[in-house]
Amino acid sequence: MKHQLAFRCELPNGIHARPATHLEKVCGQFSCTITLVNHRNNNQGDAKSILSLVGTDTLLNDACTLILDGQDSEPACRALEAFITTEFPHCDEALDPVASIDEFPLPQSLLRHRPTLLHGTRLATGLGQGKLIGFSQTDLNQFATDICQQETKRFQHAHQQVADHLSMMTATASKHEQDIISAHLAILNDSSFIAGITNLLSTHSTANAILATVDKLSTQLQQSASAYLRERVLDIKDVATQLLMSAYPEVKCQREFTLAEPSIVLASDLTPSQFIGLDKEHLQGLVLTHAGSTSHTVILARAFGIPTLSGIEISQCSTALNTQAYIDGQLGVLATDCSEPVQRYFQRALTLRQQEQQRQAVYAHQPAVTADGHRVEIAANIACSIEAPAAFANGAEGIGLFRTEMLFMDRHSAPDEDEQFNHYREVLDAANGKPVIIRTMDIGGDKPIDYLKLPEEANPFLGYRAVRIYPQFEQLFRSQLRAILRASVYGSTRIMIPMIQSIEEIRWVKQQLAAVKTELDNSNIAYSKQLQLGIMVEIPAVAFIIDQFCQEVDFFSIGSNDMTQYLLAVDRDNAQVSHLYNSLAPAFLRLLQHVVSTAHEHGRWVGLCGELGADTKVLPLLVGAGLDEISMSAPKITATKAALNHLTFEHCQQLFEQACQCPTIDDVTALLNKTASQETDKPLLGIDCVFKHADFANKEEAIQALVGNLHLQGRTDNTYALEEDIWAREAVFSTGLGHGFAIPHTKSDNIRHSSISIAQLKTPIDWQSDSGDVDFIIMLTLNKDQGDQHMRIFSGLARKLIHQDFRDRLKSCSNEAAMIQLLEQELAL
Repeated sequence: MKHQLAFRCELPNGIHARPATHLEKVCGQFSCTITLVNHRNNNQGDAKSILSLVGTDTLLNDACTLILDGQDSEPACRALEAFITTEFPHCDEALDPVASIDEFPLPQSLLRHRPTLLHGTRLATGLGQGKLIGFSQTDLNQFATDICQQETKRFQHAHQQVADHLSMMTATASKHEQDIISAHLAILNDSSFIAGITNLLSTHSTANAILATVDKLSTQLQQSASAYLRERVLDIKDVATQLLMSAYPEVKCQREFTLAEPSIVLASDLTPSQFIGLDKEHLQGLVLTHAGSTSHTVILARAFGIPTLSGIEISQCSTALNTQAYIDGQLGVLATDCSEPVQRYFQRALTLRQQEQQRQAVYAHQPAVTADGHRVEIAANIACSIEAPAAFANGAEGIGLFRTEMLFMDRHSAPDEDEQFNHYREVLDAANGKPVIIRTMDIGGDKPIDYLKLPEEANPFLGYRAVRIYPQFEQLFRSQLRAILRASVYGSTRIMIPMIQSIEEIRWVKQQLAAVKTELDNSNIAYSKQLQLGIMVEIPAVAFIIDQFCQEVDFFSIGSNDMTQYLLAVDRDNAQVSHLYNSLAPAFLRLLQHVVSTAHEHGRWVGLCGELGADTKVLPLLVGAGLDEISMSAPKITATKAALNHLTFEHCQQLFEQACQCPTIDDVTALLNKTASQETDKPLLGIDCVFKHADFANKEEAIQALVGNLHLQGRTDNTYALEEDIWAREAVFSTGLGHGFAIPHTKSDNIRHSSISIAQLKTPIDWQSDSGDVDFIIMLTLNKDQGDQHMRIFSGLARKLIHQDFRDRLKSCSNEAAMIQLLEQELAL
């Protein structure tokens, strides 16, 4: 019996993967055949196949009909009518426009060389140099062949062999490989994929049938604006390759992609398994044309410190393939066809970065401690288990936040208990006894999960998310608790609950935890008896009854991102009000003060795991607040431990008390800037800012190197902004004074320690002025608060340099110390 249901597609991006998944699940509950017809293009697709639904190319406002044929078509039609009317329109939302990358300033020391730059979206920071290599997928056309006998049998045998192989791999695969294998099995068994091949076997060879089906599906998917769908093209080709290799074992197929030298890999995208297979010693950067910031491959790239960009099309790089290139993940550029000055710019940047890493590496495996012996645990935030080894290699003293919701995302069903257990155990093994805080799934809000079918919300950040959904999905929550408890015997494990706002909620959680422990006891399954339970402090209501929570939990971790936006009633993703979002608000600092002091009074420790923790400029306030632990992304750890080593707890406490008394954010910022400028451990003239035999090739490199060194010495926190200040002065008038001398200078808020940098050059350079070439540079970078000193030093230098005797004495100094002594005497510094 046939039924039909007509509707108009209301999805802003059409039927792509996410809404197709929802529709396919509803249709899959019934035995009747269900076909979707798109009347705009007359395309038809099996509504029980995600790939087939996507292939209909259904767009916004397309007129469609669902045709149902079979015994249960009537109840199926009723269910679909309700779904199409009430739920389907909410399965997707309009995409936000991408911000213009041109808004990000590039340094003049690079731009003045007129480089060839391809601008991309910054996904992972870092700097790399290497040959630009196109990632070569296996050429499937090499399998094309004429039809032979028993093609159906050949395909069935190959299909079964690949299915068995993938299933067998699951038993011994790592956690990340299991995710990939599951996705490949889903494609291998997709009804439209199988039907597309088998329907051609009467007139095509197995190889040609597979190739034709892959080509048709790939063409359909590549037309989508959905990054998820474009990623599926790679998976489909991967599965097809396995089928072809199984069906035609005599064809020699090289699947390995080997890097033989330092390389920047260009690809439309990479699966996590392909990334893991690349030699990290040679992999210097990634350009993934269609990857997103939440891609698992991008997360892996960050963990391994591989600079990564997206948004650059392969066609833009065609002439640059197999040539040397530079990738800058912070500036968001790929530099190709590099002239000699551009190469020198990036080589200088690489040198400065390596020097900074070497300086910070000293602190990686030292305790995080202030100069006067106060300990603050510096931990890492991670989103997947593979990030853990890199975090501990960077000096993490624990995992302050394991965001487990990543295990539940980008898949069609939740991970089972064993899969979760393996992930948690992997992190605990890497920790080697160091504490690991596993936060239970923070799902909902900005992290919806399709298979949970959570309702659409006008304001999801304030809605049905995290602990609030646990009672509805109690078995899912208990499964996670069981996995964490089972893994707890492998290390120091702590459980943290997100989005808690009441005592009732944490008591309910403790009831579930007790019940799970009883289940494990009854099954003689071991777990740690020392397991600690804590909560996220991100809802202001918790802060006001923190003393009551101290009776219920063992520790607290302040989520500075959410706490700030909830306290200030500012949606940080709303461009209209995001300028009001600032964790230096005195109200936030006072709340922090209250939480920490009250928790300590009750013998509880407090950490902070938001983005604020990685800001070294704010670090003195966090230390002064008395936080026991601060966690951040792994690449920030060594810099934070180095900065901590130069602070004293007593001074930080005084500074925090002063900040809490400030009436405005501007006052707090001014206090931090004033404190930084008043630090006495860095003199105006220091040997670390003197270069006796500098090899700068041009004016741009000289300013880049001298400013970069100021950052290296901890004298500035913002290299690009300070350099911009210096070039702004150069734009007004050249600072070449004649006689081979130049005095570039600026008064700037971007210098922490007022400094005089000196460079005596091996070879004179063009200073681009009427005063001739320059072989001696004295750069003045003074804080705006010392404006009077700036003019005194500048004018004093200018007067001295008029005299040949002074110039000759300065140039003939035997070493850096002699130069400093002469300038201090002559300028009365």
